[in-house]
Amino acid sequence: MTLPPDWQRAAYSYDLDADLIAQSPITPRDAARMLVYDRATKRVAHEHFSDLDRYLRPGDLLMLNTTRVLPARLHPCRLDTGAQVELLLLRARTPGLWETLVRPGKRLRPGTRVGWEDGTKATVSERLPEGARLVSFSREVDLGWLEAVGSMPLPPYIRRPANPEDAEAYQTVYASAPGAVAAPTAGLHFTDALLARLDALGVRRASLVLHVGPGTFRPVRCDDIREHPMDQEYYEVSADALEALRAARREGGRIVAVGTTTVRTLETLAETGQIEATTEVSGWTRMFIHPPYRFRLLDALITNFHLPESTLLMLVSAFAGREETLALYRQAVERRYRFYSYGDAMLLT
Repeated sequence: MTLPPDWQRAAYSYDLDADLIAQSPITPRDAARMLVYDRATKRVAHEHFSDLDRYLRPGDLLMLNTTRVLPARLHPCRLDTGAQVELLLLRARTPGLWETLVRPGKRLRPGTRVGWEDGTKATVSERLPEGARLVSFSREVDLGWLEAVGSMPLPPYIRRPANPEDAEAYQTVYASAPGAVAAPTAGLHFTDALLARLDALGVRRASLVLHVGPGTFRPVRCDDIREHPMDQEYYEVSADALEALRAARREGGRIVAVGTTTVRTLETLAETGQIEATTEVSGWTRMFIHPPYRFRLLDALITNFHLPESTLLMLVSAFAGREETLALYRQAVERRYRFYSYGDAMLLT
């Protein structure tokens, strides 16, 4: 039986000139371009992110993901050969035991030991699914140590090493909860001044945390996208944020999600019933949103432009329609928008 196009991985492909993949952030942040699409009227506008206050209105609830990216890319040396290697920390099992991606993977077998100039040592102890390794450290891996020896884990399509400017540029201005290995990039466009203008307009603001994991870059390999296994990611939502969401629903305000990570958390709250909780909630989500999907806590979405055949593009397609989304992407390519993490934005209402 032939799969409907919405379930076919190949139906989420598009052509992109590699020169459109942004390699550096734009300054100031809100100078990024913004493609605006009204789902009801099908109207398309080409603006700048600094124009966002023209499209939001009093009573709207802006939902932000306040996760903070860890400087999780490390470059120790092997203790036996002195060769430099790379570790990308993914998730802590204990403060001294981490799930990690390693390079070169074939040479960092279990038992390989590496070290840093400060005397810290680590041992590769076990191979995990999807090519990851368990790595045990001779110390607790805390934020202070990572900031001293690590660098920002820029995505693989940014073809340069991280530099000192990325330590700030690859964080949102409101990032406060360390734990992500990739930025919630839709939020990179906000400035403190723009947030203040939105506050003055009467746009409400609430936050949640979803620590973005490496699965955000993991390709969909199944021809039938429904078979794709999502990585689990940890989230937390405060009692105040839950009440803000319920109040927006009661009072007719739009819930405007900043980024696909925020959307997945919101829809997890709806699916699990945690939206009705009166105390803080937390958990792990593997939610994979793709067409067809009925959104329960989303009225508008701010997002970046995503990789072809990616779970992020599929989520956007569930909200705006697959064919409509691909048509918007074709417009963005024709108009030379900047793509991916350091690229431009879309507002879908």
